[in-house]
Amino acid sequence: MTAMAHEPLTQEEVLLEGFLALDTPEGFRAELIEGEIVVTPPPDGDHEDYIGLIVNQVIRRSRTDMQFSGNKGLKLLSGGGCPKDHVIPDGTFAPRKLRLYRGADSWMPCDGVAMVLEVTSTKPNADREAKRRCYARGGIPLCLLVDREGSSVTLFSDPEKGDYREHCTRPLGKPLVLPEPFAFDLDTSDFL
Repeated sequence: MTAMAHEPLTQEEVLLEGFLALDTPEGFRAELIEGEIVVTPPPDGDHEDYIGLIVNQVIRRSRTDMQFSGNKGLKLLSGGGCPKDHVIPDGTFAPRKLRLYRGADSWMPCDGVAMVLEVTSTKPNADREAKRRCYARGGIPLCLLVDREGSSVTLFSDPEKGDYREHCTRPLGKPLVLPEPFAFDLDTSDFL
């Protein structure tokens, strides 16, 4: 009997395998963000209310017919020597004609995603910084952040070199322009 020699796993491969094998409690979600495993508890009602208000407007008012997925796992390019980021946005929007979610694995590539949505929660800095960079590295054109502590909504756009080059921040209660393919003013007056 001859034993086959196996290449030792790299630190990145060990981290990715450990992450993918996690068994999180029901309602919790685990993400691999810039080489760190982040586990978050289920969201509170206000968090879900913001998401619902945005989804309703996008479905009703967007120039392009959109599909929405809540908590869809995305595989994104990572920075440095880390394994691919595995990030779960609070919301993912894609043009309906692409049917991106049909037949997709739990962790799908981000090609075709038009916008991701994040509402700050128990780890607001991850939502504000690390996840934003992940989405930019993935080339996702738009990232919408509702910052509950900052009482603001920010649209990040024009991803390049691991971050978004443009951003527009408006206080809650003021409209925010969502460009093509959405092409409407997001009304945040109900967010107060």
